[in-house]
Amino acid sequence: MAHDTDDIVFDPRGVVEATPMRLAPRIGALEGARLGILDNTKWNANRLLKRTAAQLQARFAFGAVTFYRKESFSKDADPALIAAIAAANDVVLTAIGD
Repeated sequence: MAHDTDDIVFDPRGVVEATPMRLAPRIGALEGARLGILDNTKWNANRLLKRTAAQLQARFAFGAVTFYRKESFSKDADPALIAAIAAANDVVLTAIGD
């Protein structure tokens, strides 16, 4: 039986395949912690992250604040960059800013 194209419904959700992962351990306090900030290169992300970091720094007095930038918002960050960020920081902030 032929179908009229008006009767076809497509499901845009697709299928997501993901491996369950544990959350990273939480630190006890933010005061004195090393904050890493990952800019994903979206057009307004840098501005959003800088303003947020300034407000957080005023509230929690981080021991260090370090900015990182990934190659492209449409690609995963390089595993070496992720490893470097994880090794050098206690907490990390990232955001999408369009």
